[in-house]
Amino acid sequence: MDKPSPGNALVTGAGRGIGRAIALAMADSGFAVVVNDLAASQELSETVALIEAQGGRAVALPGDISEIAGHARLVEAAWDAFGGIDCLVNNAGISVAKRGDMLEVTPESYDRLLGVNLRGPFFLTQAVAQRMVEAPSDRFRSIVTISSINVEFASPDRAEYCIAKNGLAMVSQLFALRLAPHGINVYEVRPGVIRTQMTAVARERYDGLLANGLAPIARWGEPEDVGAAVATLAGGSLRYSTGEVVRVDGGMAVRRL
Repeated sequence: MDKPSPGNALVTGAGRGIGRAIALAMADSGFAVVVNDLAASQELSETVALIEAQGGRAVALPGDISEIAGHARLVEAAWDAFGGIDCLVNNAGISVAKRGDMLEVTPESYDRLLGVNLRGPFFLTQAVAQRMVEAPSDRFRSIVTISSINVEFASPDRAEYCIAKNGLAMVSQLFALRLAPHGINVYEVRPGVIRTQMTAVARERYDGLLANGLAPIARWGEPEDVGAAVATLAGGSLRYSTGEVVRVDGGMAVRRL
C-alpha cells in the first residue's frame, strides 16, 4: 500500500542552492511542492523539472517576498495550487552586497537586507499562519525557517546579515508559542558553512578554516544536508518538539575546551 502524502509545501528561494535542495528533498519525501523565487529567476523552472523527473509534483510561483503587498496573492496562489499549505519553508534570503567594515554599513544596505531576510519572512509567515489557523487539518503542519550559524557566530564584515538572521531566530520562537495551540509546529534550521553561490566568494577562506578545525566534521556542508534536515522536520518526525533549533553545521557550534 502506498504511503499517504504528507501534504503540500511552499518553499521560498527555491531556484537554486539550499532552496532547491530543500524542495527536492520535500518532494522526495512525498510533498507536493510550490517553489518560489524572484520572477527573474531562470532556475525556478529547472527546479520544477528536477522534481518532476524524480516523480514528484511541483509548480513554480514567482514572487518577491520582500514585497509585503504581494503576500496575499502569493499565499492564495500557493494555497490553491494543491489544496492547502501544510508546510512553509522560509528559505529565501540575500547576502550583503559587499563584505566590509561594519562602520561603513549604509542605511540602504541595511534596509535592503533586513527587508528580504527578516521583514519579508515575518509577514509571509504571518499570512500563511492565518490561513492555517482558519483551516484546521488532520495533517502534520509546520513552519521551518532557515537561519544561519551567524545567529551564534558574529561576522563583523556582514553585520546586517547577522542581525537579520538573529531576528529570524526570535521569529521562530514567537511563532512556535503562538501556533502551538493550533497544532502547528515551528522549527529553525541553522546551517553552517554550506557550499553555495553565496559562500563561493569566501571559498578559500572557508577551505582554510575547515582544514584547521573550524568544525569537527571537517568538510563543507552541502545544500542536500540542509534539505534532508528540513524534510525530516516537515515530515513530522519530531511531533512533540516545537521552537527547536536544528543545526546543520558539522558540529561547528559545539563548545570545546
